[in-house]
Amino acid sequence: MLVGLAFMAGPLLVAILTAVLQIRDLGDTGQKIVLQGVTGARASQALFGQIASLERTARLYGVLNDPKLIEVYRAQDERLNASRAQLLGQAGPAARQTLEQLGALQSQIAALVLTVPASTGSAAAADVSTRFTQLTALVERVAQQSNAQVDQEVAQLQERTQKARKTLIIEALALLPLAIIAVVVLTIGVGRPLRQLDRAISELGEGTFTNPIAVSGPHDLERLGGQLEWLRNRLLELAHERNRFLRHMSHELKTPLANIREGTELLMDGAVGELDSNQREVAAILRENGIKLQRMIENLLSFSAWQTSSVGLEATEFRLRPLVKQVLENQQLTLLSQRVRLDVHVEDVTLVADRGKIRLILENLLSNAVKYSPKGGTIHLMARASALQLILDVADAGPGIPVEDREHIFDAFYTGRAARSTAVKGTGIGLSVVLEFVSAHGGTIQIVDGQFPGAHFRITMPIRASGQDLAATAPKVRAHAA
Repeated sequence: MLVGLAFMAGPLLVAILTAVLQIRDLGDTGQKIVLQGVTGARASQALFGQIASLERTARLYGVLNDPKLIEVYRAQDERLNASRAQLLGQAGPAARQTLEQLGALQSQIAALVLTVPASTGSAAAADVSTRFTQLTALVERVAQQSNAQVDQEVAQLQERTQKARKTLIIEALALLPLAIIAVVVLTIGVGRPLRQLDRAISELGEGTFTNPIAVSGPHDLERLGGQLEWLRNRLLELAHERNRFLRHMSHELKTPLANIREGTELLMDGAVGELDSNQREVAAILRENGIKLQRMIENLLSFSAWQTSSVGLEATEFRLRPLVKQVLENQQLTLLSQRVRLDVHVEDVTLVADRGKIRLILENLLSNAVKYSPKGGTIHLMARASALQLILDVADAGPGIPVEDREHIFDAFYTGRAARSTAVKGTGIGLSVVLEFVSAHGGTIQIVDGQFPGAHFRITMPIRASGQDLAATAPKVRAHAA
């Protein structure tokens, strides 16, 4: 993948480097032209001043005939030669020729001034003045030629700039399809495997290990997909090992628990003699906790079996009200010990469903409500038929479900903050089993707010469920504000 990106980015980098070099070259040329123009202008101004000084010294010498003025003239003549040499080094062909003429005329004037005596008369002075006028004219021509040279170089720079701009536009237009192709290739070649990786990671995070992970695309991403597939297989093995452990432990616990419950029932029935009130209270406690332990073991077995998809729905026809009565009788001792009141409104609906799983749904919801209800609180249990749907509500007067727990409240082995503060600890799979069994019947479970002060669960499921295994149905959980 990195080689492909380098191959696509190569032309772009070449184009950028070419543009940078062209811009730098144009900038250097412009800077050179500006420097040349400024230097030429200063040198021309210096020539004008030096010629004026030279002419003034020559005239003074012609009037005063002072030998010291000869030395001054020679010094000024040397400075004029230096300025002319400076211009000669950067002048063009035309300006160079004019400067050579200026140098020859300068030599002639120096010969006249230095060799001809000052007393020769006005004719010689007039000749010197004429030559100085010619010298000034030559300097003006040099200035004009220098300006013309600068203008010509500026025009050439503008032409090069236009050519460079056209070249950059052509390169940009030529690279635009390549850039579009690169975007499309990256979107298809990298975006698709990234979406596959995102889906695979989401499934692993949700605990779905049944879908194989196959990533097609660049070698690096395919290799990452292979690592995720290894991780999926490893997590699947761990899940199977956990379920096997739960099944074995649950089966191992059922036999001694059955013996404990049978012995407790014999004590309660007076098989070994009549019990006094204290003994009967202790036997009732043993019986109540035996029922709780049995329910936990059944939840573990149901969860383990459902996770391995080894069981389906055993749909039979039965009436809901007798089943609710049986569940309430099994919970009677717990309800009495917690001093919890019941508000039961159950229509006598005839269902076609898995009776055992519906019983576990009711037991887990009722046990959850008892756990969080305060002393003297009220648990509401309502069931009614609406069209072809059964609507079952279980609500308590407890603290309710915190917002931060709602996303995970139906996850296996998750216990919320409120559960951690209760005296009765659970396995954390009761609501997970409820969700699995409700979904298996093609129903949904909602968390309803506003109708009761505590937690309020509402189950909506078909009155007549098929006997097929519907465990593959995706769990559906919704939070509903009444």
